[in-house]
Amino acid sequence: MAVTDGWNMELYGEGDKVLAMYVWIDGTGEGLRCKTRTLDSEPKSIEDLPEWNFDGSSTYQSEGSNSDMYLIPAAMFRDPFRRDPNKLVLCEVMKYNHKPTETNLRLTCNKVMEMVKDQHPWFGMEQEYTILGTDGHPFGWPSNGFPGPQGPYYCGVGADKAYGRDIVEAHYKACLYAGVDICGTNAEVMPAQWEFQVGPSEGINMGDHLWVARFILHRVCEDFGVVASFDPKPIQGNWNGAGCHTNFSTKEMREDGGLKAIEESIERLGKRHHYHIRAYDPKGGLDNARRLTGRHETSNIHEFSAGVANRGASIRIPRSVGQDRKGYFEDRRPSANCDPYAVTEALIRTCLLAEEGDEPTEY
Repeated sequence: MAVTDGWNMELYGEGDKVLAMYVWIDGTGEGLRCKTRTLDSEPKSIEDLPEWNFDGSSTYQSEGSNSDMYLIPAAMFRDPFRRDPNKLVLCEVMKYNHKPTETNLRLTCNKVMEMVKDQHPWFGMEQEYTILGTDGHPFGWPSNGFPGPQGPYYCGVGADKAYGRDIVEAHYKACLYAGVDICGTNAEVMPAQWEFQVGPSEGINMGDHLWVARFILHRVCEDFGVVASFDPKPIQGNWNGAGCHTNFSTKEMREDGGLKAIEESIERLGKRHHYHIRAYDPKGGLDNARRLTGRHETSNIHEFSAGVANRGASIRIPRSVGQDRKGYFEDRRPSANCDPYAVTEALIRTCLLAEEGDEPTEY
């Protein structure tokens, strides 16, 4: 990591100036963009950060004739690359008329989270991803072929089983430094595929922390000269896809007898399967259709199912939850490239606001 460990790192933070890197979601709903500004002093809260702007015609967010977009600071983290007192600033994006862009899903998510904050909704998201070379080929795979079949790679150890662990370790430490709620990591079933977990995070923090964890991963990979892909099915054939399993609970579910509330939520989810499939990837279900085939530890995209300890179901109730009769459930449908704001908002709307039908209710 020449950039992060190089001589220029020692220069950051000299004097009274602070660097703030503003980060936002672009018009694809998947890509992240960033740019840096100088502040005269260290910001102590979001209120200390100025709004900013950028050229939306270059980020798939506006036309060139009316391209000014506004960056509204929403969450602030420590910068693990430039280090203290410098900051990472996650922003919402507004159009010239101060209305949210099509891919600013944080605004409505936050509104819905505020409606149910007395229920203390907790989320934990398991972000799978694949490390690729800059040529798009999976990192560590033979240049003209395939590695051995799946089996030895999940949580594997050794240079012939774990491809890219130094990248994973650097990302983990950078997230901890930044203040991200990262709680674990492991090698996944397909070689060069990994997972990190973020949570438990309450309300809007889930989306904020996962997006910043993704940004940090992209930056770490940049320094290593590789690419992190969140494609839900990066390699066709007998290889696992990549998801973003989402664990969910409320205060009621976590207390004694909470299994009843869990089962009620699952029943509501079963009646609204197509709404959730549309919300669980940025292309309205088309990306997930390549992954949710009923094979490789997935459910079928066209059917809803639930079961205890069943990794082939739409919804999994962990065995310990069935025994303790309280806890949480896992929605295994979200794709690796999902927007966590859309996923968590959909769960709140269906499970806690008891919405029905294929369209969200306007409040």
